[in-house]
Amino acid sequence: MVRSNWVLTDNLRGVNPWWEGKPGPQLPSFHRWPFQRLGRMLRNGMAPVTVLRGPRRVGKTVLLRQLINALLAEGVEAKRIFYVPFDELPTLKGLIEPVLELARWFEAEILGRSFNQAARAGAPAYLFFDEVQNLDAWAPQVKNLVDNHTARLLVTGSSSLRIEAGRDSLAGRIAQLDLGPLLLREIAELHNEPVGEPVWTDENLDHLAALDFWRQAREKMAAAAPSRRRAFAAFSERGAYPIAHEKADIPWAELASYLDETVIRRAIQHDLRLGPRGAKRDERLLEEVFRLACRYAGQTPAADTMTAEIHLALASNIGSNRILNYLRFLDRTLLLRLIPAMELRLKKRRAADKICLCDPALRAAWLQEMVPLAPAALASQPHLSDLAGRIAESVLGYFFASIPHLDTAHFPARGVEPEVDFVLTVGTRRIPVEVKYRRRIDPHADTLGLRAFLQKTVYNAPLGLLITLEDGVTVPDPRIVCLSLSEILWMR
Repeated sequence: MVRSNWVLTDNLRGVNPWWEGKPGPQLPSFHRWPFQRLGRMLRNGMAPVTVLRGPRRVGKTVLLRQLINALLAEGVEAKRIFYVPFDELPTLKGLIEPVLELARWFEAEILGRSFNQAARAGAPAYLFFDEVQNLDAWAPQVKNLVDNHTARLLVTGSSSLRIEAGRDSLAGRIAQLDLGPLLLREIAELHNEPVGEPVWTDENLDHLAALDFWRQAREKMAAAAPSRRRAFAAFSERGAYPIAHEKADIPWAELASYLDETVIRRAIQHDLRLGPRGAKRDERLLEEVFRLACRYAGQTPAADTMTAEIHLALASNIGSNRILNYLRFLDRTLLLRLIPAMELRLKKRRAADKICLCDPALRAAWLQEMVPLAPAALASQPHLSDLAGRIAESVLGYFFASIPHLDTAHFPARGVEPEVDFVLTVGTRRIPVEVKYRRRIDPHADTLGLRAFLQKTVYNAPLGLLITLEDGVTVPDPRIVCLSLSEILWMR
């Protein structure tokens, strides 16, 4: 089929110009944080397939193309590299099993030998499948490919929902990495600010349970204050999507329209419309649920509350279970994260999840409501302080939930125990985190939840974190470390 389709073969050769010694498209020189790690996973990771997930427009395709350039620069033969953008080649629709048919065509027409022969000669092929979730039954095809042929694959997907659907059949064959919007240090780099080395690495999380780690980190954050504050001001003004800072001269109204169309509506209208067996989901309901997620960012709205608001907005009788399912669908696009209540004594508390958006700029674009987070900008609009606190909590929750192997929960009020915004679990130890996003901190009242949690020996909590608006806050309790939101975001 592929060989007889001259338009398709011409398109494939066009998106793989290195086969003919021609350059690919010009790419940013800036590399996002997973670049080195993805390179290691692709070249010699334990699994033959690496999956890179993330919302749309966070830079997955750019990363993929940068890795191809890196392989070529290392001397990897051009004809060992095969790139297929599954969202850009309409001629692929005529293929019954596109992954396998394209792999066979590449093997015969470009590589010039079988994948296994190339691998045995120490020259494995590298296959890059971009936006693979657009294919029906992509996972069984990839499974067949890697079970019978030795090759290294990097697969990207914007719809976590569809990517997750293929995980079972690929068990033991994939390694996964999630990519969200820019980290604060990445924003600084795009604005040509010095960043130095991060103090928080994902390889080993044990250091998070040590007071000395956080105290030393606070000292290092003070040294980086000028760059950190400027980057945080840029984040407060424009969010964390790469285009917002790569094209910093674009007016906010134009940027908001772009995010609305290419990120939110694309996810709702394309990634989430089709359910199991082709059943269509309600687009208006998806939009309204996302609107509520924006309104309740950083909060834990009860199912009845959301149901009542949906009934008013759509004038229809929609059950709470359906609304919660749609909220979970949005979670699987990685546009937001749902933070569960902390499990206690092996019994899960029946409490609502906390909603944390991937980027406050999406909220601003969808609701057309700008809320500053930077201290100076917020000081000029003090009436937004409470709302800014909720959004700060949302930002921090998504930040924690995006860290590999870090279990993040929230702690609802239980009897006489006050609520705690977040609880991080590192091994057998727990770290309570409270957000108090205001100019004045009461050392007693604002640490009540942290101190109550720390005093319960059953929680095994060695320390607590108080996240504030301003730098330099201190409290008398030596077990509590105070960090501003910009400081903790700068650490990773």
